[in-house]
Amino acid sequence: METSNERPDTKSEDIKTDIELYEDTAPLQINYAIKLLLKKYIQVSNDKNGDYTPIHVDEMASKVAKFYELVRKVVDWKEDAVLRRNAIERILKRLIFTKISGVSNLKSQNVAEIVTMDLIRGGHLPNDTIPREYIPKVATCLRKYFIVLERSSVNSANQSTIKEKMNFTTFIVEIAACEIEDILNEPYKENLILLTMAKSVNERIKIIPETAFTPEDKHTQTFIACCRSLYELDDAYISYQLFKYQYPQWTYADDTFIEFLVQNMPTLKIHAENLLNHPLHRKFSAACESVDTVFIIIDDLIEKYKDNKEILPKIIANKQKTTELIGEFYDKRYHTLKTRLFRYGIFSTLSVFLSNSFTFFIIEVPVAHLFYEGFNMFTTLVDFLIPTALMFIMVSIIRPPPASNRQKVVDASLNYIYNKKGKQFIEIYLHQKRHPVLMAIVSILYVSLSIAIFSIIGWIFYIAGLPITSVIFDTFTIALTIFAAVIIRNKSKELTIEDKLHIWDYFMDTISIPIAKIGSVLAAKWKEYNIFTIFFNFVLETPFAFFVDFIESWSQYIKEKRAELH
Repeated sequence: METSNERPDTKSEDIKTDIELYEDTAPLQINYAIKLLLKKYIQVSNDKNGDYTPIHVDEMASKVAKFYELVRKVVDWKEDAVLRRNAIERILKRLIFTKISGVSNLKSQNVAEIVTMDLIRGGHLPNDTIPREYIPKVATCLRKYFIVLERSSVNSANQSTIKEKMNFTTFIVEIAACEIEDILNEPYKENLILLTMAKSVNERIKIIPETAFTPEDKHTQTFIACCRSLYELDDAYISYQLFKYQYPQWTYADDTFIEFLVQNMPTLKIHAENLLNHPLHRKFSAACESVDTVFIIIDDLIEKYKDNKEILPKIIANKQKTTELIGEFYDKRYHTLKTRLFRYGIFSTLSVFLSNSFTFFIIEVPVAHLFYEGFNMFTTLVDFLIPTALMFIMVSIIRPPPASNRQKVVDASLNYIYNKKGKQFIEIYLHQKRHPVLMAIVSILYVSLSIAIFSIIGWIFYIAGLPITSVIFDTFTIALTIFAAVIIRNKSKELTIEDKLHIWDYFMDTISIPIAKIGSVLAAKWKEYNIFTIFFNFVLETPFAFFVDFIESWSQYIKEKRAELH
């Protein structure tokens, strides 16, 4: 989650003009959840002001690190905030690999400083802005995770397989990365908006029958759905949020609580996975996705007045001004959405091309020669171009919402900001009856369609003359490519209030969803065998980290020698 690390300035004249221009407008009654959001945001923001010692990294070393992170961005093509956390995970995995392999015996304080400095060098955090006082907080955070990794019962050889151990280690690293990001980035605004959205949507969701779902379970599923729809948070970050709210002592864990984590962390992991994969999570997600645009706009509104946050209640109390601001933020989002979709298309296409290049020479060519097969110029072009072209086509045909969506966003936003009559409730049926014969027909049709499309893809590669091993490999690659394209397509709906399916969209979903589902399964299975990723990160990033450290040391040495010349 992105947030600013800038310190508040004095009130600007243009904001004063905004207030004076609408000061005679009759105030409306602001919704209690929104009023509480503004109050807490102002209070927490004021508490954050104070003296601090900024961390500085060498500019030359930073340029080299930023170039590497740019290459990783092309390969990973994720959102900036996700890239930052992904960078934290890579650094932790690299350091943990050296620790468990006996190469080094790093302490939490050392790891905290390395992680913080590397993030600033790579451009994931601003230089000369992050307080050095945060490093001990990161060290305290890491201490409990290191103890859990070292002492947890899951590491017992007779209780788990190697794959389970590696998955557990990855899970702990992901949760640690979430907490480190929260410490260094301080997303208090985003957390408050998330809680406000969860409270507001939860009040409008009606479970039928009502007694079949406890209020706690309802609120938990609503919160999870809000995390996924509003900021597109992944399961690791949502799990961290659930742990933090279930156990308030999580952030400042004492030895007693750490011992509790050592004994119960595997169980907590399973419990979090069950909550995240609840059978009704799709229905809660659909309910939240229908209104997430409202809270995206509220986020933009708060961000606009971040340096003069005390006037936010007065701004929002004027409906005319608020209506204009909602329209203004929607228009900005609409134009940036088109730009971001274009950027997704470029990065995703480059990513597929680079991934194909890597797998072609490292996997496909050696395996093909093993079975006495090979590639010619035509089959090589087919192997490279089809997945890349498919990604480019699927992303390029994504369309932003229609013009009529703007007014719907304005109306929905006003409905959530102010107390108005005519609230629209959202019904979720727990035991929705479906005709068994009809559902059997639909299931058979879905499976048949998946097999047919998968077979056609394989047949195209086969008649093109690719080795049979590459036919199988590239068919699965297409499934992963379509899965990634569908994820990007879902991003285009971030401003959509009513998701009306057109004939073309219906046709695309019919073709792409069955294959994308297979791609999602493949992606999940690949993640389970992440020992290769940890090893790859260690082999690739350890020499690079040493190189960056050398550049920074050399640059500092030259500066010291220059200072002696007087």
